[in-house]
Amino acid sequence: MSKILIRAMVLPMTGPDAFFPRGEIGIEDQRIVFVGESGSAPAGFVPDRILELPNDVVMPGLINTHTHAAMTLLRGYADDLPLMPWLKEKVWPFEDRLTDEDIYWGTSLALCEMVRSGTTTMLDMYASMDQVAEAVLAAGTRAVLSRGLIGNGPNGERALQENIELVRRYHGAGDGRVSIMFGPHAPYTCSADYLRKVKIEADRLNVGIHIHVAETQDEINILRDQHGKTPVQWLNELGLFSGHVVAAHCVHLTPQDIEILVQHQVYIAHNAESNMKLSSGTAPITDLRARGAVVGLGTDGASSNNNLDLFGEMRSAAFQQKLRVDSTALPAYQVLEMATIGGAQTLGLENVGMLAPGYKADLITIDMDQPHFYPRFSIPAHLVYAAHAGDVRTMMVDGKFIMEERELLTMDVGRICQEAEIRAKRISKELNG
Repeated sequence: MSKILIRAMVLPMTGPDAFFPRGEIGIEDQRIVFVGESGSAPAGFVPDRILELPNDVVMPGLINTHTHAAMTLLRGYADDLPLMPWLKEKVWPFEDRLTDEDIYWGTSLALCEMVRSGTTTMLDMYASMDQVAEAVLAAGTRAVLSRGLIGNGPNGERALQENIELVRRYHGAGDGRVSIMFGPHAPYTCSADYLRKVKIEADRLNVGIHIHVAETQDEINILRDQHGKTPVQWLNELGLFSGHVVAAHCVHLTPQDIEILVQHQVYIAHNAESNMKLSSGTAPITDLRARGAVVGLGTDGASSNNNLDLFGEMRSAAFQQKLRVDSTALPAYQVLEMATIGGAQTLGLENVGMLAPGYKADLITIDMDQPHFYPRFSIPAHLVYAAHAGDVRTMMVDGKFIMEERELLTMDVGRICQEAEIRAKRISKELNG
């Protein structure tokens, strides 16, 4: 039995008014035992270790609701292109040459970056997902994994079987830190029959679905030409939205689309920075939230962002909606909710996303004793508008330290960076000479 006491400023994300300037949080094994003002520890709680961090804010770990982790190997490789040429001429040829080991090391690189920037949990979609799962298990983080399924491709059926096997082997692995979804890529890369097969298997295995939806105007045009409907309307007609579904992007939505998504409780993974970089558009996040949709934040892959920093994503998401609507849109605390409890709900995770008794001890501490955090008028505003990845000092997942004093404890950063460099340059040389 391990008991840890952290004394710091505590932002539990249990409500806009919940903040303890001189707070403490008690952890026993994997769970949070108590959260409150200093001195609120219950009688009999004798910690094995005390962390005194009076100038840090303790908050729930950030949750990345949409990424392609191994695409760190493509960071900087194919910038400044529209989505379709970017995919067809650059990304897909590069990905065709990735080995299982390449994907393991690319994922490990992503996990190093995520830990350094405060992300405790990701929802990933890619290939060779057993390698992704092994990287997550080694790192000690939390993840929901989905095998990317391009149903119209030559290996669509094989990929579907790989996703089924992924559920069998890894759903619940790592004491529940790893769970699995199905990952049909998008409405324009999967036929109706294929999507029905995916839905049948997801229901049979009682897991969710993760899919790109209405990301670009090209996608809207393709679905209109093929089916006379929007992507949302077509997927709804197929019955895909009847279970737990995470829809990534949702940029181009009609009012009817929004109603469908809200009616079926489809969860939205908002990726502001990749949408801007690829000129995909601005998702109507304030409209979705006003209608009751649950929205989480994602970074997308490092080829289309080019980082995995959710603090930067929070800032961009807030500013983008303010530009779209007005300066009052998406205030700081709401953005923090999207990055924490909203992300947990999006991924279907229980007892994650807040600091409260009985919740899992997934948390980070932010070093607030820095010039860009003074004066301290509003901690939530500082975290959304001023913080950046390097401010994260400590990370804990399931009650275990993953990073302390900005030092990663579970991954060999030097080796991971070296492996990623060698492997990415090998593929680039094979393609470009």
